[in-house]
Amino acid sequence: AGLGNGGLGRLAACFLDSLATLGLAAYGYGIRYEYGIFNQKIKDGWQVEEADDWLRHGNPWEKARPEYMLPVHFYGRVENTKSGAKWVDTQVVLAMPYDTPVPGYMNNTVNTMRLWSAKAPNDFNLKDFNVGGYIQAVLDRNLAENISRVLYPNDNFFEGKELRLKQEYFVVAATLQDIIRRFKASKFGSAEAVRSSFDLFPDKAAIQLNDTHPSLAIPELMRILVDIEKLPWDKAWNITKRTFAYTNHTVLPEALERWPVHLVEKLLPRHLQIIYEINQKHLDSIAAKFPGNMDKMRQMSLIEEEGVKRINMAHLCIVGSRAVNGVAKIHSDIVKNKVFKNFSELEPEKFQNKTNGITPRRWLLLCNPGLAELIAEKIGEEYVKDLGRLQKLMKFVDNETFIREVAKVKQENKLKFAQYLERQCKVNINVESIFDVQVKRIHEYKRQLLNCLHVILLYNRIKKNPKADFVPRTVIIGGKAAPGYHMAKAIIKLITSVGDVVNNDPVVGNKLKLIFLENYRVSLAEKVIPATDLSEQISTAGTEASGTGNMKFMLNGALTIGTMDGANVEMAEEAGEENLFIFGMRVKDVEEMDEVGYKAEEYYEKLPELKQVIDQIRSGFFSPKQPDLFKDVTDMLFKHDRFKVFADFEEYVKAQERVSKLYKDGVEWTKTVIKNIAAAGKFSSDRTIKEYAKDIWDVEPSDLKIPPPNQPRDGTDEKAKA
Repeated sequence: AGLGNGGLGRLAACFLDSLATLGLAAYGYGIRYEYGIFNQKIKDGWQVEEADDWLRHGNPWEKARPEYMLPVHFYGRVENTKSGAKWVDTQVVLAMPYDTPVPGYMNNTVNTMRLWSAKAPNDFNLKDFNVGGYIQAVLDRNLAENISRVLYPNDNFFEGKELRLKQEYFVVAATLQDIIRRFKASKFGSAEAVRSSFDLFPDKAAIQLNDTHPSLAIPELMRILVDIEKLPWDKAWNITKRTFAYTNHTVLPEALERWPVHLVEKLLPRHLQIIYEINQKHLDSIAAKFPGNMDKMRQMSLIEEEGVKRINMAHLCIVGSRAVNGVAKIHSDIVKNKVFKNFSELEPEKFQNKTNGITPRRWLLLCNPGLAELIAEKIGEEYVKDLGRLQKLMKFVDNETFIREVAKVKQENKLKFAQYLERQCKVNINVESIFDVQVKRIHEYKRQLLNCLHVILLYNRIKKNPKADFVPRTVIIGGKAAPGYHMAKAIIKLITSVGDVVNNDPVVGNKLKLIFLENYRVSLAEKVIPATDLSEQISTAGTEASGTGNMKFMLNGALTIGTMDGANVEMAEEAGEENLFIFGMRVKDVEEMDEVGYKAEEYYEKLPELKQVIDQIRSGFFSPKQPDLFKDVTDMLFKHDRFKVFADFEEYVKAQERVSKLYKDGVEWTKTVIKNIAAAGKFSSDRTIKEYAKDIWDVEPSDLKIPPPNQPRDGTDEKAKA
C-alpha cells in the first residue's frame, strides 16, 4: 500500500521503525485510505493513472478496533452561552481505528500505527425530516465515508479542496480524542477516567506535526481544553504550546498550505474563531514589541488579507509549537534565516535542525542482503542498530579482496535488476554499463529535464563519432507525476520519446539506453537502489528540503552526482566532497542570479551542444509526427524556468565526464564506493529519532530487551518451578 506521496510518508515509516527499535513508546497516526497513490501505467509514452485498490485481497497486518470508534464533527454553527461557546447542529462522522503492529528490530518491542477510517453513523440522514427517503439516506452514507476514500496525489503542491480539509481535520480530531482518553485513563488496565487535571498533559504526551497537514490539531486541542474541559484560555494555550512541535518539509511557496477562511468558516466555524483569537493575541504581542510596524504585523499574521482571505498554516504551527525544525542543515538555515526569519528573530531558541535519516533494516538488510552480509563479515552485526560503526570499513578501503567482493555484490545486483528490466521493458541491458538512476516524484525543481538533456547530448556525441571511446550508460528515470501537473506529465513524455529514439538506433547499440521505470514505488526502489552505480540528486540549490533517496543510494554502494542541496551537503561533509560528484550553483549563486535575473537564451547561445539538444526537441526530432509536441517544455525552459536548468547544464556535463572517467578505473571507483558506505552512518533514522527524543520530546531511548514470550520475564516462574 502506498498511503503517502513521496518522501514525507516514507520518512514517517522509517521513523516508526526507529522508534520501535529504540524502545520508545510512540504511536503513528494517519488515515486508512481505501485508495492509496495511483498505479502508474505508461501508454504511448504518457502517464495514465489507475486506482490502487490495495485492500482488494484484505490486509492481514491490520486489526479493526471498533471498541475505540470516535465521533468527529463537521459544519454546524457556534452558540455563545453563559458557560462559553458551544458548537452545535454538526454533522457527525465516525472514525474507526485500524491498528498495525510496528516491531522493533530484535528487541521484542512492538509499537502501534493507528489509521482512521470514516464510517457513517447508523442514523445518518435518517434522523431528520427524511420522510420516505430511507433508500436514498442509506445510499448517502457514502458521502460521509468518502473522507477516507482516497489519498490526494500531490507532492510538494497545495490544492485547497474541501474534501482534503475534511481529511486533515478528521485525522486530527480522532487522534486527539484518543490521546486524551489514554492520558485520562492512565492507571494501568483501567478504562475509567482517573485524571481530571491537564497540568501534566505536555509531560505525558508529545505530538509531532509532520508538516502542516495536521496543523488543525492546535485549534482542536484549544477547543477541547477551553470549551469542553473549561480551562481558562491562557492555561489552555500554555498546555497547547508545550504539547506540539512542528517539522517543516518544504520551502516551495506553492506547497505551503494556505486555507481560504470561507472554507474553514463553513466546515469548522468554532476553529476559525479560535484561530482568530490566537492571531489576535499573537499580533498584540508583536505590536507591543514593534509599535507601529504594520509591515511586520502583516508578514507575521496567521491571516493573509490580500485577495481571498487565507490562513497561513505554517504560521499557526510556529506560533502554537514549542519547537520548529527543518530536515537538513541547509534547509533549517533557510527556514530560520529566510522563510520564517521574523519568527526566529522573536524566538530563536524555538528553531532547530533534525537531518532526516532512513532505516538500515529496510534499506540495507532487507533490500541488499549480499552487501549487508559482506559488511557483517568485516565489522560484525552490531552496525545494524548502530550505523556509525560503518566507519570501521575505512580499514578495508585498500584491501584488494574486500574491493573485489564489494564490486561483485554490486555486479550481482545489477545482473538481477537487468533481468527484471528485460522482462518488464523488453530492452537489452548492458550490465557492464554505468547504471545511472534518478528515481523520485517528477517535479520541475528536481530537474529530471537536466538529466534528459544530458542523455540527448550523449546520444549526439555517439552519433557524431561512433568509433570514439565511450563509457556505456544505462540511464534509468522513474517516478510519478501528480495527475493535474501538466508540465510533469510532458516531461515523462519527453523522456519516453527520447528513449524511443536512443534505444532503437543501431549506431548507438549497447553504449546508451534511456529507460523510464514505470510505477516507481517502495517495492521497486528495493530492487533498483541496490543495483545503482550513480545516484542523481540534481535539484536546484535551496529547493530540496532534504531528500532521503540520496541516503539510500549512498548506503547501497552508489556514488552521487548532485548539487549542494538538502542532505547532499551533509553527505559531502561526511564522505569528503571529493568522493561525490558535486556541481552547479550554490544557494548564494542562485540568490545572486535572482537579483540580476536568469537569462536562459545566453546559455543557449553560448553552449553549442546545449543549442543542438534544444533545437532537436524544438524541431520534432523526438516527435516527428507532432513537431511542436514539446513546445510547452521548451517555452518554459526559455521564458519561465524557475529552476534554472540551463544555468547548471555545463557544470553538470563536466561532472558526468568525471563520472565516466572514474568508472573506467574499477578499483578506484569501488574504493570511492567503500568510502561512501563507511560515511553513511549519520543518515540512519535511529540517529534522527534520538535527536528528536533528546531535543524536543524529552524522552530516553531504552535498550532494555523485553524477553520473548517463551522466556520468563522475571524471577517468578523460576520460583514456581523450585
